[in-house]
Amino acid sequence: MNLRKDNLKFVFPIRVYYEDTDAGGVVFYANYLKFCERARTEWLRKLGFDQSKLDSELGLIFVVSETSLTYKKPAKLDDILSIHTEVESMGKASIVFSQDIYRENELLVKSKITVCCIKRDGFKPSAIPESVRLSFESVMSPRISNE
Repeated sequence: MNLRKDNLKFVFPIRVYYEDTDAGGVVFYANYLKFCERARTEWLRKLGFDQSKLDSELGLIFVVSETSLTYKKPAKLDDILSIHTEVESMGKASIVFSQDIYRENELLVKSKITVCCIKRDGFKPSAIPESVRLSFESVMSPRISNE
């Protein structure tokens, strides 16, 4: 896994296991969301943030509020995939991620996933902590502006 400063994407590798596939021998469509979740979590960790600490220390959690996926080609058992993640935009309490899934240089899935920061107590939106915001802003492309 690495953060490539040249294009400001975080790239996370995942191998497809038998448990990820359906009766047709291809990755079950919902598992691509799990792959994207793992990549976002590892990116946050790479930036120095642990979601369990954000919860225990600040009472804040990140939840997915919207998803959009376009399936182009299937992944299969034992494929090595790379999840390319970048911040598309950031609001006061939300982040929109663009996450594309590749097998080598072949695009398999395009996704856009919106994540909201909420207070654990009451599940109300909350401002993204300044430290998290600054970390993501440091890896956002200059062409991207905050909402």
